[in-house]
Amino acid sequence: MFGIIKRFKEFGLVGINKRNAGYTLSYNPRKNYPLVDNKLKTKQLALDANLAVPELYDVIESVGQLKCCLRETLNPYSEFVIKPAQGSGGDGILVIADRFEEDWQTVNGQILSLWDIEQHINNILSGIYSLSGMPDKAMIEYCVKFDPLFSKISYQGVPDVRIIVFQGVPVMGMVRLPTRKSSGKANLHQGAIGLGIDMSCGTTLTGVQDNKIIKIHPDTRNSIVNVQIPQWDKLLEIAAGCYELSGMGYLGVDIVLDRDLGPLILELNARPGLAIQIANRVGLEGRLKRVEKAKLDNIPIADRIA
Repeated sequence: MFGIIKRFKEFGLVGINKRNAGYTLSYNPRKNYPLVDNKLKTKQLALDANLAVPELYDVIESVGQLKCCLRETLNPYSEFVIKPAQGSGGDGILVIADRFEEDWQTVNGQILSLWDIEQHINNILSGIYSLSGMPDKAMIEYCVKFDPLFSKISYQGVPDVRIIVFQGVPVMGMVRLPTRKSSGKANLHQGAIGLGIDMSCGTTLTGVQDNKIIKIHPDTRNSIVNVQIPQWDKLLEIAAGCYELSGMGYLGVDIVLDRDLGPLILELNARPGLAIQIANRVGLEGRLKRVEKAKLDNIPIADRIA
């Protein structure tokens, strides 16, 4: 046991207790949490700062609104995403990929009637997926069409890029790749792949799935190593700018690369998961300490990235 602990310390691994006590509590003002825990507020923050986000089609706030207006709201769209405004970990997100006569088809091929979608939104409104368990709102928004680069290394769903930003400095990143096991969702807890990124140039390193290091996507059978992430400099700029946007010193920034619209901010996370260290095969602690020592407050974004 002591040997394992020693190896973790040498690796510079940041655990949950260290993350919470040393970084999220110390660097994230409590008053700013609602800005990142509520996706509607995050979206408005980004729009106010002229940052691109997936278009919001509608917000369902009550059962009455759900019963009277859902068909009318959804009819114009064959593709859309429904998500809880205050959800976490990808829970409660429903991705619709196509129409099927009067019904809709999910990204993994399941056919859903209007009643099925109503029941899902009902669950969101009841707070089943919300961080606090309190009643929530359901967001209906544009379904991202992923960059063609990812077609060979992703299964059905939309990959995203997570970048950890500490005091305005992007310190670690990974691509989250959907798999058959994750039902086409970019959720590591459900079986998606976390793929490390070389921060200096934006090329991918090895990946991790269910705590196992991998180099081949299990569904597409293509290599996931040494793939160049498009517009990497732009992604770093967006991520670093979220420090001023949110007022959070320790932050996970999730960005998607749309085929037509380019980088879009998906959400911000004040408690980003720690599997990113396994994907990169290096601990966060060394990088975080270097930023703390550098005292980089009030310097331009370009300098923080450099």
